[in-house]
Amino acid sequence: MHLRQRPLTKTAGLLAATTLLVAGCGGEGGSDAGGDGLSGDIIIDGSSTVAPLSEAIAAMFQQENPDVRVSVGTSGTGGGFEKFCNGETAISDASRQISDEERQACEQGGVRWDEITVANDALSVVVNQANPVTCVTTEQLQAIYGPQATATRWSDVPQLEPPFDEQLQIFSPGADSGTFDYFTDAVNGDEGAQRSDGVNIVGEDDNATVTGVSGSPGGIGYFGYSYFSENQDRLKALQIRNSDGECVGPTPEATQDGSYNPLGRQLYIYPSAQALERPEVAEFVNFYLDNVNEVAERVGFIGLTDEQLQDARDKVSNLTAG
Repeated sequence: MHLRQRPLTKTAGLLAATTLLVAGCGGEGGSDAGGDGLSGDIIIDGSSTVAPLSEAIAAMFQQENPDVRVSVGTSGTGGGFEKFCNGETAISDASRQISDEERQACEQGGVRWDEITVANDALSVVVNQANPVTCVTTEQLQAIYGPQATATRWSDVPQLEPPFDEQLQIFSPGADSGTFDYFTDAVNGDEGAQRSDGVNIVGEDDNATVTGVSGSPGGIGYFGYSYFSENQDRLKALQIRNSDGECVGPTPEATQDGSYNPLGRQLYIYPSAQALERPEVAEFVNFYLDNVNEVAERVGFIGLTDEQLQDARDKVSNLTAG
């Protein structure tokens, strides 16, 4: 299974958590996949944000089903959909909803799918811990990331409180990233619209944002909540002034109740109906939903509400039934 590089302590914590979860599987609410004699390959690709969740669940599933090989790639949401609609993968991880163009590509490729919500996410804007700023508006973020932005220092950001005059070091995921698409739409009002000058593009390597921001007094970047959660000792998350004028930080509670807006979002997997005809894939997707909330909490994601989880189960059932 393909794993992205992580800080050693975080990797150890993830493996320990996965081991504990595996020990608890098979009881109430778990899957009895281990008795089915499943075998085969399950290829997943897509969002680097969703990947840690899929990786952790894949590791658990493979321990119960050693003859099933699950690989999790990180081509980005856009890159993942391209492979998925070409029939190259069984499941696509996504940190945004599928676009109209991607829908058409899947239709042309004969790929039938459904959108399964697997977690909630607080897209987190992170800065260096020495940065005194605590709350920003989307307009202030536009002054940093907008397509017309010219700010080179924090003091160039209008109405910034408290004043801060450090050189900006701006980090961003690449254009294939669903996080990039979501952020630019929510903050700049146009998906994919972002300044091209003075930005360090890290592609799908969110750890590069962690390293860059933590090492730069004027650093700023954004990624999914799990990366902030596992790096809180190195980074500071900015609060965002929401639609009610309140400064709200990226927390599970604020994300689930909708007050962390406009940067609260849902994360998805897209299984194909064709892949679900294979018993190992159908069992894996059901195993995913059986264990997703417990795993999500252990690896830094925000779990599903009961209503979201039931909706996900219903969609998988309908897609399996054809």
